[in-house]
Amino acid sequence: MRVSPLSPCLARRAWLIGSGAAALALAACGSTQRAEPYASNEWLQSGANRIANLALRDNLQSVRRVQISLYRRNPREWRKWCGSADEAIQRTWESISQNAPLPQLHGAYGIDAVRLAFETAPKPFEGDRVAALVVGWAALLKQANGDTWEQNMLDGVSAENSYRAARNFEISLWLIGSKTGPDGQPLLLATEISERGRNLLVDRELSKVVARLDLLAAQADEKYRRAALDFSQNWFLGSLGPFLSMVPK
Repeated sequence: MRVSPLSPCLARRAWLIGSGAAALALAACGSTQRAEPYASNEWLQSGANRIANLALRDNLQSVRRVQISLYRRNPREWRKWCGSADEAIQRTWESISQNAPLPQLHGAYGIDAVRLAFETAPKPFEGDRVAALVVGWAALLKQANGDTWEQNMLDGVSAENSYRAARNFEISLWLIGSKTGPDGQPLLLATEISERGRNLLVDRELSKVVARLDLLAAQADEKYRRAALDFSQNWFLGSLGPFLSMVPK
């Protein structure tokens, strides 16, 4: 039995279908998978809690990327107390997760740690400026998240703290790009300019953090505003709803 060849029209159609399937497969492989399996503690979280926790997760990831980038351009910082950048990163985040202050910060926390990172007078800060920034930023993010690493229905975003944290991140970004030491050299190098172009990772990631914090602040502010309106609407409809339903349309 001889198999007849496909006509030019059918062959072209088969080629288009195959190409489309291949393109869809490649798109699926390259897409970002944001979905996560349900956790046992999620039933204690509202939708707003979940969004806040995801924003905190992404903000902490951005801070970690900034730390890696700053260490690559400022190796003198991690060399002040560690044998490698990876060790400095690990010890910094262990300090954050275990709530164990780094000795070199002398008890500074939150915005005080951020200020310490840029201290030049009367006595320059001799510790790791990058680690000080990361510890301070993490504390600001935790405070904005209701002073917890994971919200549940008893927690909520502080609109004031979120707004204040966003402004402090903006100021930090400006100080990284402008603050110099007594010798006139930048305290921290952030932007890389080379033959390959400009690397603006620090600017990009910190700008993302600012945007997320501003959105959370607006959402938290709107939540309390809408609570009063929803209460009034529910009371009005609950009281007059049966009467209004009797009115002919």
